[in-house]
Amino acid sequence: MTESKIAYIAFDTVPAPKGAAIHIKAFSIALAAAFDAVQLITVAPTATGIDSQEIYPQVRQTTLPAIGETLIHRVLYFRQLLKAWLQGKRFEVIQIRSIYEGFPIARNKQKYCDRLIFEVNGLPSIELKYRYPAVAEDRELLHKLHSQEQICLEAADLIVTPSSVTSAYLQNRGISQEKIRVIPNGVDLKVFTNDKEQITNDQLQIIYFGTLSPWQGVNQAVEALALINRDFPANLKVIGQARDYQLKALKQLALKLGIADKLTILEPMPQTQLVAHIHTCDVILAPLMPSDRNLVQGCCPLKILEGMATGIPVIASDLPVVRELGEDGVHFLLVKPGSAKSIKDAVFSLHNQPELATKLALNARQRIEEYYTWQIAGAALINAYTELGINRAIKV
Repeated sequence: MTESKIAYIAFDTVPAPKGAAIHIKAFSIALAAAFDAVQLITVAPTATGIDSQEIYPQVRQTTLPAIGETLIHRVLYFRQLLKAWLQGKRFEVIQIRSIYEGFPIARNKQKYCDRLIFEVNGLPSIELKYRYPAVAEDRELLHKLHSQEQICLEAADLIVTPSSVTSAYLQNRGISQEKIRVIPNGVDLKVFTNDKEQITNDQLQIIYFGTLSPWQGVNQAVEALALINRDFPANLKVIGQARDYQLKALKQLALKLGIADKLTILEPMPQTQLVAHIHTCDVILAPLMPSDRNLVQGCCPLKILEGMATGIPVIASDLPVVRELGEDGVHFLLVKPGSAKSIKDAVFSLHNQPELATKLALNARQRIEEYYTWQIAGAALINAYTELGINRAIKV
């Protein structure tokens, strides 16, 4: 493996069955193919890190432990090890994904790299309060988070973000539009196939996949399930990462609504297994909530893109971040955010109009093939690098 001129550093675990890890894998492989070699620095899944190994072609991964009782302790521990790893190293480009790994680099940019790229998928000053509600009342902490974000944003030579909504938010924070590139998420079409077998379900089979974070609206999916079952038997399968209290709350809601036997919750799984589950269902739900995380910060919902590729119709919340991805009634059905009744009505529209469901699924797959693959996203990232003056590797 040739000497790396790019370091891609992320306070995330890779590989893992979650959107961040899928995104990091796709981008690191694309960068390595274009620039010959990438150093990928991520969080170790256990307390013991791996010195270095080639995880993907021309991508050498080093994992650093992030140990501590709280997130702050884990971040500080990781930063300390990262600083030691960076000692004596300098890169043409360092790409970061958050302030957790990026803040010390942004403050000492000239020491570590010629170019700093900040990949903004989410910002803790907005998202952290959903995971830790007490943060919302801690003005000092929120100020520190916002300040560290701003330092990273201003130090970056290029900002990559997957949504126009996020781009607009960053511009409102004083970041020049010229410095921002919107590169949406993608789908691996070899994994998310649309070659499902013809299955006739005697009960409606509905699926949600993704985290159980509050902004995802999974509660509304369960409430809609109760409404649907008043008129027609239906089941909901939820697949994704969740904390114990989130699982307990969701199960208690289903029990309260009298549909506990209609709800199945499964842990995260490899994408190939996830697709197999999707192909047994009639409808995919993505009931995103109208929160500041979705409306102000923005996002590019990977679950919607992946669902659109599978040949199963998607019902999603009518939000600007979703409208970026396609057209209502053409590529998916959009519903009023936070409304279980609206979800129920959309489910029955698809159930009563099988030709509509087929049309949406076909159009959605075509849309993904044309605009939302990881190959397209990777090519856009490489173009952004070359615009910064980073020379591609010469292939012999």
